[in-house]
Amino acid sequence: MDEVFRIKNLGDLKFFLGFKVARSKQGINICQRKYVLDILHDAGMLGSKPVSTLIDYDVRLYQQSGTPLDDTKASSYHRLIGHLIYLTNTRPDITYAIQHLSQFVAHPSSAHQQAAYRILRYLKVTPGSGLFLSTSSIFQLKAFSDFDWARCIDTKRSITSYSVYLGSSFISWKSKK
Repeated sequence: MDEVFRIKNLGDLKFFLGFKVARSKQGINICQRKYVLDILHDAGMLGSKPVSTLIDYDVRLYQQSGTPLDDTKASSYHRLIGHLIYLTNTRPDITYAIQHLSQFVAHPSSAHQQAAYRILRYLKVTPGSGLFLSTSSIFQLKAFSDFDWARCIDTKRSITSYSVYLGSSFISWKSKK
């Protein structure tokens, strides 16, 4: 390829599109720590109190919950949800919650914004968490799926989720209505 294109060897991959890649004999760790800290800074949540759970299980969100946000706050909600969607590339633990909050982007409310802020407070606990691709795991493919039997209050549709492992390494996941 060097004969056709000019190629420069930059060495092992360390940082790419917000992903920090760390290699060791045990495997490869991929995280977005700096990206998480940037999101927290932009939202003014660096000084907030962290929480250990991603969502408040006593609160059920739907289209009409809370008071509608004005255009400025709605715009910041859109931007925050977009940032969090990109973060799901290395944080499968937040995928379901982000998928749920992204349904309300058209008409966000104060309740939706509070739920998004709770996710930020959860991320504050472990900003460097991410994926670990082990080199010593068994070469076996495992897949799991789940759905919730029409739990969505607004549409009465089911939310389906799946996760796929190669050995002990998480390689694919999704949560969608």
